[in-house]
Amino acid sequence: MEIDAEVRRQTIISLVAVGLFVASLVTIGIVYNGGDDLPETGALALVAALAGFILLMAVVGVVLERLNDADE
Repeated sequence: MEIDAEVRRQTIISLVAVGLFVASLVTIGIVYNGGDDLPETGALALVAALAGFILLMAVVGVVLERLNDADE
C-alpha cells in the first residue's frame, strides 16, 4: 500500500508537533528536577505546555485543512 504525499505531509507535521510537546515535557522535567515534589512553577509550566499543545494541534489542523483545500 502506497502512502500519498498528502497523508505523508499530515503525518510528518503531526509527529513534529507531538515531538515538540514531548521535548517541552522533558525540558520541564529537567529544569524542575523531575522529582516527587514538583514546585508550583513547574506545575504551571506543565499546564502551560499542555494548553500550548492543544492550541498548536488546533492550528496544525486548520493549516492542514487549508492546504488540503488548496490542493483540490
